Formats: sequence, C-alpha cells, structure tokens
Amino acid sequence: MCYALPDCCELQKSTMGIKGLQGFVARVCPDACRTVDLKEMAEKHRIDHPDVLPVIVVDAMSCVRRWYTPESWVCGGQWREYLAVLEDFIETFKAAGIELVFYFDGVVEEKKRDEWIKRRQQNNREIANLFQFIKAHRKQPGREMFVLPSALPTFTRFALKALGQKTVCTLQEADFEVAAYGLQHNCMGILGQDSDYLIYNTSPYFSIEKLCLDRLVTVMYSREDLCRVLGLSMKHLPLFACLLGNDVVPENLLEGFWHKCLVTCSSRNRSYNRRTSIILAVANYISKIPCSYSSLKHLEGMLPLGSDNTLLHRGMESYLLPGQQSPWIPPDARNFKMSSGQEGTAMCRDKEIFQLAKEHHIQSENYAIFNILSNGELECSNSLEDDCDTEIPGQALIYRPARQHIYSVLLESEKDGACPLVKEWFVYCGNTLEQPELIQPLQPPIPGGTPNLKTLWFAKGPDVEKQRYSTFLACFHLQDAMEELQALEAPVAAFCCLLTYLMMQVSSLSLEDLNAFVALILCLRGKSAAELATLQLVQVDPRAVHLGAVLVRGLTTLLMANSACGFPFSMDDLMPWKVFDGKLFQEKYQKSHRSCSLEELLEGNESLYTPFQNLKALICKACALKKRTIQSRPRGNGFITETHQRELNPRFQQTHRSSLVSPYHNQMRGNLWRNPQPQGRRYRSGHSDQRRRFQVPPW
Repeated sequence: MCYALPDCCELQKSTMGIKGLQGFVARVCPDACRTVDLKEMAEKHRIDHPDVLPVIVVDAMSCVRRWYTPESWVCGGQWREYLAVLEDFIETFKAAGIELVFYFDGVVEEKKRDEWIKRRQQNNREIANLFQFIKAHRKQPGREMFVLPSALPTFTRFALKALGQKTVCTLQEADFEVAAYGLQHNCMGILGQDSDYLIYNTSPYFSIEKLCLDRLVTVMYSREDLCRVLGLSMKHLPLFACLLGNDVVPENLLEGFWHKCLVTCSSRNRSYNRRTSIILAVANYISKIPCSYSSLKHLEGMLPLGSDNTLLHRGMESYLLPGQQSPWIPPDARNFKMSSGQEGTAMCRDKEIFQLAKEHHIQSENYAIFNILSNGELECSNSLEDDCDTEIPGQALIYRPARQHIYSVLLESEKDGACPLVKEWFVYCGNTLEQPELIQPLQPPIPGGTPNLKTLWFAKGPDVEKQRYSTFLACFHLQDAMEELQALEAPVAAFCCLLTYLMMQVSSLSLEDLNAFVALILCLRGKSAAELATLQLVQVDPRAVHLGAVLVRGLTTLLMANSACGFPFSMDDLMPWKVFDGKLFQEKYQKSHRSCSLEELLEGNESLYTPFQNLKALICKACALKKRTIQSRPRGNGFITETHQRELNPRFQQTHRSSLVSPYHNQMRGNLWRNPQPQGRRYRSGHSDQRRRFQVPPW
C-alpha cells in the first residue's frame, strides 16, 4: 500500500509550514529526495545504537488523511475498517523492529488562529460542493473531493492508544514537540508531511506521502542536500524559513523584501515560477550576510513589522530546540519557548486538579478538559453538515447546552460560584469565526448543586461512582433515566444517552430516524471490519450523511462529559467503532424511511426484536418526560412524502406503537437480564448492588 494522494487532494493537507518549499525540494533539489528502505535503516540504527530500539516519531496530524483508506468516507466513517488499517500500519513497523511514537496537536496556538480560520472557511466550501454532488448524483464522489470523516483525528488518537501505542497530545505546536522528541531520544527519524521538518535540526525526515507500507520504502528529505543547492548551511535555515513566510512571520509583510531580493539576484532562472525564484533569491541574499545578531536586527529594520518588531526574532527562535544555540540570537537575547496553559495563568487554580488534567491530556486519556481548565478556550473543526438543511441545526449548536453543563462541572468551584465564560471557536453555518463566542457555563440540573470536581476526580467508593454517573447524565438532562441506562451494557447505554439527547434537541428527527439508529447499534455488533467493507450501497442519502456526522460529533461530547465527570464510563465504550458504521447506518436509514419490515431492518435476526423495542421504548419514554413526542415522518427515497403518516408495514407500525408505552412491563423480566459489568477507566471498584442488565447479544 502506498499513501500518495492525487494532486488535487494536496490542497487539503492539514500541515502548515513554509508555502511551496516541499514542492521546491522535489522539483529543484531531486538529490535531497532520497528513496530509503526503512528496514535497512532500522538495522543500521541497531548496529550504531545497540542499547535502544529504532524509534520513528510520527506527526499523526500529517498522516491521518493518508491512513484513512476505507473506500467509503462520506457516510460518517468506516470505523472498524479504519481501526484495522491502523493495526496493520503498526504491525508492519513492528515486524521490522521499529517502534512508533505518535504525536497529535493538542492546541491551536494563537499565532495560527488566522490560518486555522482560513482553512475552516475553505473546508466549508469543499463540504458545500460535496453535498451538491451527493444530491445531484446520489453517490459518493471520487477521492479528489475527499473530506476527512468528522472527528477522525480525535478518535485516531484514542484508537492508537487502544492499540497499545505511545500517543502524545501536545501542549504547544506539534511539529516543535515532534522535532524535540526526535532530537532528545536519538530517534531513527520523523514520519510526516510538513516542510518545517526541513528546517529543524533534528532527526531525519521521512515522507508519509511517499511511504509504500508493503515494502517500508519512502523518501527521506535531506537538509544537507537542500543547503548545498541553496548555498546555505544548517544554521541559516531558520532565518530562511522566516524570510519565506511561515506560521510566525506572515507573507504579506515580506513582499517588499522579496522584490528587493529578486531584483538583486543575478542568478535568477527565468524558467522558474515566481515562488521558486523567490526561494532562490532569498537564499542568495542570506548567503551574503554575516551570521550575527546585528544582521538579524538590520533585517527587522528592513521589514514593515510595525509595533511587533520582534516578529522575526520570535520566528527564528521557534525553530530552536531545547539545548540548541543560534549565531543569529545570543543566549542573553533568547526568550525560551513556553508551553501553552501555564499554571500561573490557568483558569483552574487548584494545582492537583490542573496537574492531573495536564497529565491526562499529554497521555491522551481525556478529551478537551485541559484546554478548558488552562485557558478557557475550545475549538471544533468542520463536520460533514449540509448547511442547506435548515431542519437540522449545526452540531455545534445541538451540543452546546450539554457543553455548557460540562463547563459548569469543570469551572463552578473556581470563582466562588461565578463561572468564567468559555471561548468557543466552533464551525457551523452562520458563524464567521471573526471572534470567539463567549459561552456561559450553566449548572446541570442536579439536586443540591454540582458535585465538587475533586470529589468526582479523586474520591472512591460506590456512592461516588453513582455520583459520577448521575452527573454525567445530568449534563444531557437524563438523570431521571439513570436506573434504566445503568441496566444496559456500557456502550449501549452511552449510545442511548446520546440518541435520546439528539431526539430531544432536534425536533425534526422522526421515528424513522430513531429506528435506523437503534437498528444500527443492534446489527453492528458481531460484524467484522471485512464484513462491513463488503457492504454495498445502491445510493447515498445526503440527510443520512449529515445525521451520521452529527452522531459522531456527539460521541466527542460524550468523551468530554466522561472526562469531566471522573470517567463513569470506560473511554473505550464511547468509541465510534463500538456503536457506529457509516455504510451500515446509510442502509438502515434508507430502509427505515422506505418503511421496510422490522424483519428486514434487523436482518432477519429475531433475537433482536425485543431489544429493539425495549431501546426504542426507553428513548421515547425519556423524550415524553420532556414533552417531546417523536412522530413518524417517512421520507421515502430521500424526500419527505406528502403524507407524513402514510400506511406503514403492519408489523413495523406495531413497533412504532410499542415504543410509546412503558418499557418495563412483563417482557423485561426473566431471561432478558444479565449480570453487571464493571465500568470506568480508573474507577473500577464494583457496585455493591448486583443490577441486572437488559439482554443484548454479545459484542
């Protein structure tokens, strides 16, 4: 398997770095692009360093797009197939004796906010075009329109951790931490696709884009050969990057400087495009000036930096790894790079809570908690949502009430009952992202008030476990259904919690939608990745694409609530591969809206009929308590029929009616109960009461 993408997909890469430099190296410096055999390099590394395993540190955010190779990508994600792909990736390196360490971006640094916003706006346009295509052709487009399934990077992090890999979520810029880890641990190399790795003086840089996994062959980019072509040395590269424009020094400040360089560069080749000419001209200029602090100050005087006259200095320093020096910046002029979320400026003043949140963040054991406690800021990228579908609000708005309760759980005790506002950068239709939205935390509806965070995170015992669970449910206004939900197996309980919340929040969701989701979770269990891969769809329904993305984003909200409440669930029970498959949901959705029989919807498995009715009844009962009646609204072949209550298959109609009665009558007795399973990632001391569970087939 090779990871190269079509040229058109390169426009969507998530990496930033120096514009045009990667392409320049490929076109103008072919000697700097060396094809290497990673197995041979690993063997050489073992000989040179017999006491340590060869380690490759992976910039995971550069790789996610290339890891997602399942054929279907618009329907919400083929999560079990994707998990199998990741496992195969890991096993291939393991068989070669190579250990992998994965790094994920844990923050969006303020210096990158403008670029982050531009990319989100570009993604919005791509997603709008994607939905236009699906509506016109009723199928998934080619890979040239590929968009990452919603929340793929988030769940990739947890997937790799579940597969036993060392997974790090960063406190600052990921490429800096990746380069620093490679240098400090004498790693065999860095795997990614970010031109900044050509600038850092660190381990060799391997291309994920050029990787052929079957043979473990890829391209290694040589900094030394790049320097030779440019007439520079390694010590020049940080200044070179800054004067081309990077994440610190914006290109618009450099246009005048580039013009001067182009005019004075005698060796300019007229056959090159403008960007290539600029790269060569800037390198030519740098090669002729002394490597000194005074030269740097002179350059700062040449650029229109305005009030921020240290921009170039800071840009240079961003490439200096721990222990490194630069002739351009004397030691007494350095401002050592500080990580995000320092305790002294954090919203959370409790050192014990802050430290635990930080540790869990780095170790990829929680979700979003440290970002909230450190600087009170949270962002969420694009989802595959149809902005033209006005019946379904943006997922950012659907889950906002739950987030407000989660913020309250985290921050209520910090300011003597007066919660600070949380800044949200969430992408949804109508949000220009010109500034963050200031969100007021709201106490969840818990008698006696929100439990103390220290109690939820550190206390032990059955009463505290119950408090964690009830606080979690209260974030979704489902505390009244606690006994019924605790009787379910954990993944099913979490899924029902999310689905009930969705049905209450989105009034346009119908019984047909509910049937599709419930059938999905019951039919998914027991299906292998290979079996799901063979599932073929006759057509793709755009509304089901939208709902799939909303559901998956809801799972990240469950992760956040679970992390805030002290892990009443195992994080593994909240993963999409446990409860969701995009193609299978499409199939269930389309069948449900065509009013198929219950037998067809549940694949002829009669053992699922009663669990199906019971789960529907539980959800409908919880909704009814909130004055939400779920109506039948079949859409046929993707469109609402003229009569919402058309004649349904009699057997299926009976199922609709049964969902509105109490779920706890005689059919729930006897052999439909199971013994309880322990819950919680860290808090597994058993419940003293032997609660019985609804009968559901084994996972």
